[in-house]
Amino acid sequence: MTHFLKAWILAIGLILTPTALSAQEALPAAPVVDPAAASAVESADAPAAAEAPASGLDPALYTPMKPTPGIGMPVDGNIDFQQQFSPTGETAHWINSAILVPMMVGVSLVVLALLFWVVVRFRRGANPEPSKTTHNTFIEIIWTVIPVLILVIIAVPSISLLARQFEPAPEDALTVKVTGYQWYWGYSYPDNGDFEIISNMLSEEEAAARGEPHQLAADNRMVIPVGKPVKLLITAADVIHSFAIPSAWFKLDAVPGRINEKVLQIDREGVYYGQCSELCGARHGFMPITVEVLSQEKFDNWVRANGGTVKGEAAMNEVSAEGRGAEEETSTVVAPEMVPASDSTGATAPSASAPVTQ
Repeated sequence: MTHFLKAWILAIGLILTPTALSAQEALPAAPVVDPAAASAVESADAPAAAEAPASGLDPALYTPMKPTPGIGMPVDGNIDFQQQFSPTGETAHWINSAILVPMMVGVSLVVLALLFWVVVRFRRGANPEPSKTTHNTFIEIIWTVIPVLILVIIAVPSISLLARQFEPAPEDALTVKVTGYQWYWGYSYPDNGDFEIISNMLSEEEAAARGEPHQLAADNRMVIPVGKPVKLLITAADVIHSFAIPSAWFKLDAVPGRINEKVLQIDREGVYYGQCSELCGARHGFMPITVEVLSQEKFDNWVRANGGTVKGEAAMNEVSAEGRGAEEETSTVVAPEMVPASDSTGATAPSASAPVTQ
């Protein structure tokens, strides 16, 4: 009975398949979309660069910094990590250069030397009577203890580096909220009036005119002060993105509905580039990250140029305003005993509290 039902199902499938194929062939062909037109539509969906506050900044307050070639960006022919400018990046680069590379080279050379020694020493010509040795306790202890010690040596700095990367930010750290969109970035500054910067990739011509690398330069940059911890709150509005700055040893996923937190600190002024590091859609490769690191004074000017408020400055203004209000109130209120009295002739008599001279 089961075979009979299977045969009927197969027959019905064979009968309906040509009909389904003919129906699919009858459908109109999918329109061919011009990539340039699609890019224009996507750019129209994104917030326009003219709406971003950086488009009309006062040059007296802020002028975009020119990048330094080879700093904060990829270098042709480089086989190492990018030069690091953050505390965690410097430690991680040291671990790679001073521990991992020598140990990998050393272990490989030792194993290769042992292999050649075994091939020569225990070849058939040199050992017509093969050894019947099954094990050697001393050798087994050696090849167990030495790798354990090597792993401990590697683990101590590695675990400390891992823990340091996720230490909470200090209370006085600047907060920047990073939001990933398809396909651009948004940077909000809640400590400075909660204004937002929208960052889109520059075209090849615009990047060349500004002396920046193509596909890494953005029209509006994320700006932070130099040498100070910045608490980044990273999220996404649509799909998973990833915020990565290789020269600062920084990478953290941007997940919709979730806020991931990590501290970013860069100890040298300059322009640093990164890219979205999580496949997020058709224009994943066209949403670069540009971070400009300025002195505290220049950063404050940049905040003012964007219509924001400098952290601590608003509180000082409120205190001074309250002080001025109290002074005005004191100057307008006069005690009754200090008001001079007048007699019926219009002459002014001394008040009760004023001293009377004989």
